[in-house]
Amino acid sequence: MVIYNVTVSIDQAVEHDWLGWMRSTHIPDVLHTGCFLECRLSRVNGEEDGGCTYSVMYLVQDQATLDHYQAQFAPQLQQDHAARFQGKFAAFRTTLNVIEEFKK
Repeated sequence: MVIYNVTVSIDQAVEHDWLGWMRSTHIPDVLHTGCFLECRLSRVNGEEDGGCTYSVMYLVQDQATLDHYQAQFAPQLQQDHAARFQGKFAAFRTTLNVIEEFKK
């Protein structure tokens, strides 16, 4: 399993619009690609003044599927996000390889 994490710092002036759009449009569009198993949207604690930071974590079966997503779908989805919130956000992406899971 691989976690594809997108950390987004969003301007407070558009935070509610961004959250609504992420929930109703962007995350469903990403999941609709069929590449991901699930998504978790979290607010990052301890943010700096003037912005709000969120983590959007997508779980994907393997690196090959993530590579396919990044080649076929990510450019347009990222462009849609950038066009809607231009100048109001900063984002960076990381991947994490799950080495073991522990559940209660």
